[in-house]
Amino acid sequence: MPALTNPPPFSPVEPVTEVLHGVSVTDPYRWLEDQESPRTRAWISEQTRYARSYLDSIPGRERIRARIRELLDVETYDSLQKVANRYFFRKRRVGQEQFCICMREGVDGSDEVLVDPALRGTGPHTALRPLRISPDGRLMLYEVKQGGERTGRFELLDIQDRTVLADSLPRGHLRGFAFDPDNSAFYYVHESLETSRPCYRAAYRHVLGTDAHDDVVIFFAGEDLRIRLSLISDIEHLGFLVNRFQDIPLTDFHVRRFQGTSTVEPIIQGASYLFEPRLQHGRILAMTDHESPNLRIVEAFQGPATPFRDIVPETTAVIQEWAIIGSRIFVSYLKNLLTATSVFDLSGRELGQVPLCSDDTIHFPANDTLQDEFLFERESFLKPIEICRYSSAGGPPSVWARRSVPFNDSEMCCFRTSYFSKDGQEIPVTLVGHRDVMEAKNHPTIMNAYGGFGVSTTPQFSVLVASLLERGCRFALPNIRGGAEFGAGWHKAAKRRRRQVAIDDFISAAEWLIHTGQTEPRHLGIFGGSNAGLLVGAAITQRPDLFCAALCMFPLLDMLRYHLFDNSFVWRDEFGTAEDADDSSALHKYSPYHNVRDGTSYPAIMIVSGDLDQSCNPLHARKMTARLQSASDSGRPILLDYTQYRGHSPVQPLSCRIEGLSDRVAFLCDQLCVPV
Repeated sequence: MPALTNPPPFSPVEPVTEVLHGVSVTDPYRWLEDQESPRTRAWISEQTRYARSYLDSIPGRERIRARIRELLDVETYDSLQKVANRYFFRKRRVGQEQFCICMREGVDGSDEVLVDPALRGTGPHTALRPLRISPDGRLMLYEVKQGGERTGRFELLDIQDRTVLADSLPRGHLRGFAFDPDNSAFYYVHESLETSRPCYRAAYRHVLGTDAHDDVVIFFAGEDLRIRLSLISDIEHLGFLVNRFQDIPLTDFHVRRFQGTSTVEPIIQGASYLFEPRLQHGRILAMTDHESPNLRIVEAFQGPATPFRDIVPETTAVIQEWAIIGSRIFVSYLKNLLTATSVFDLSGRELGQVPLCSDDTIHFPANDTLQDEFLFERESFLKPIEICRYSSAGGPPSVWARRSVPFNDSEMCCFRTSYFSKDGQEIPVTLVGHRDVMEAKNHPTIMNAYGGFGVSTTPQFSVLVASLLERGCRFALPNIRGGAEFGAGWHKAAKRRRRQVAIDDFISAAEWLIHTGQTEPRHLGIFGGSNAGLLVGAAITQRPDLFCAALCMFPLLDMLRYHLFDNSFVWRDEFGTAEDADDSSALHKYSPYHNVRDGTSYPAIMIVSGDLDQSCNPLHARKMTARLQSASDSGRPILLDYTQYRGHSPVQPLSCRIEGLSDRVAFLCDQLCVPV
C-alpha cells in the first residue's frame, strides 16, 4: 500500500446553520456547492493532484490498466432498432474512442457507418445515439452528447443522402418525438436549455424545412417546473402523458389523431397510480399498478366508470419490462430472482415463453411495434451482453451480436444463499467467484447492492467485478429491500421514511459475510453508484468498522438539500424532502454528509463524480470529500476522482473509461490486499 506522504488539501470550514422544523443543522462546506467559483475550481485541482499522487503510485497499476484495456476494447454493439428490413445500431470497433451510428440491410448485410462522431471535430467526448427512424426508413433522429451530460442536441439525418437536415433541436431534454405518417413533419416535446421560458411544457408540430419559430403548439400541459410532459405515438395517434410531481405524483393522459380532427381527448386525469401507456392501432395499452401492486397490462378506454380491461393480469411475479411487437406482447417477469419472458397475443391469451437460460437478465431496447421480430439483450454475472432476435413464429432466439470479452468463466461459479437482516427478515444473497475461492475462508470480498426505486438487482456482467474475480476476489450481491425482487411490498418496506431498512439490510449482509468467516473487515470492500452511492455513503458513516474500502460513485449524500438542485424534486415520492417535518427527521438520521463524525476511523474511500452530473449533483461528492478528509483519523486515503466531462450518462470515450476503471480496480486491490 503506497504511503500518502502529504495530508489532503485544506478545505476551509465556513459553517452555515439553519433551523429545519425546530432542529438546528450546520453545513460546514456550503461554499463547495458553487461549482464555478474560482476557489471551488482551485480546490478541485488540488484534490485531483492529491488523488493522482496516490493512484499513480499503486504497485501493479499498469498491469491492471493493460488488463482493463483487454476487457473493454472489444467490438461492441448496442441501441439496436429495426425498421422494415434495416437494422440501425451503435457500433464501436476495436481502438475507437466512441460509437458510430451504423445501418445494416438484412440480418447478413454489411455494416454501413451513417454518422461518425470523430468526423465532427469536437473531440473524443462527443457521443451519438440513434433515437427514432421514420416509418419509411428515410430519416433518422439521433442525439449528440458532449460528455456525460443528461441533456443533448438532436439532429435529423437523411439516410439516403447522408446529409444532416437543418431541422435540429438545441441542447435540452427530449421527452418524446414522432414522425408524421407522410414524413413531411414531426412532433416533439423538448425542454430546451436555450429558451426564455424553461418551465413551459408543450408539444409542437414542426414542418420540415421551416423555421423552428413557426412550430405550432398542439398540446399545452402548463408552465411549472414540477410538470413533466412526454409524447408517445403509433401510426394513427399521438399520446400526451403529463406527470405532476407533487407530494403525491399525479398523472394525466390524452390522445389525438395525426390526421383530421385536432381534438385532444382525455383518457385519465389526476391518477395517483402508475400509468405507462403504449398506442397500438387505435388501442391504448398500459402497464399500471392500479389495484395491482405487482403490475398488470390493461386496455384503457375513455369515459367509462371502469376505464381498464385486463389484458395481462397481475400475478405473484412482478413485471420487469414489456413491449408490443406486431401482434404480440412480450412481458418479462422476475420470480424467485429468476427472469422469464412470456408472450401474449393482443387479447391477452398466453402463447408461450421465450426460451432463456435461468440466470439471464433480459433488457428490452427500442422495438418497432410494426415488426414481427423481437430484439432483446441478455447477460449474466459471467456472460457479457448479447443482442438477440426472436421471431414471433417461435423457435429459439438467435444471437445478432455478442461482446467477445476475453474473460474465462470456466473456473467461476455462483450460488445463492440467504442471511437475516436486523429485523429478522430473510434476505437472499448471491455469491460469485472462482471455485477455489468460494470454498476458502477470509478472502477479499467486494459487495454491491441498490435498494431503491423498485429496481431489482439481477445478474449483470461488470468489467470491474470480472477483473476482481480474476484476481481472486469474491463478489456478493444481496437483494436488499427497496428493490422489487419480491413485489411492490419489497420496495415499500424501504421507501421514503423507511429508507434505513435498506441500509440495515446492506450492513447485515456485511456482518453475515464476516460472521460466517468468508471475509474480514480488513478485506471487505463495497461499491455503488447513484442511489447505491447513497447506500455506500450511509453504510460507511453508520458502520465504518465493517469495511476496509469503499467506492462511492455519482452519489447523493446531503439528503437535506438534494431536492434543491437540478430536477431532483422528482424523487420526492421515493426519498421525501426536508420540506416535510417527518421526512426531514428521517433524512437527517441517515444522511451520510450529516452523520460524519470527527475523530472516526473511516475506511479508504474513493468518491467519483464530475461537472456534468445533472442527476446526482457533484456538490454531494465535493462536500462529502471535504467532510471525510477533515474527520477521519484512520490514515487511509479519502480521494475525490473528479473530471470536467464526467456525468451520470455512461458516454465517456474508451481511453477515459480505461483510465477511470483502472483507478477504481487499483484502489480496491491496493486497499483489500488483492494480488495484481
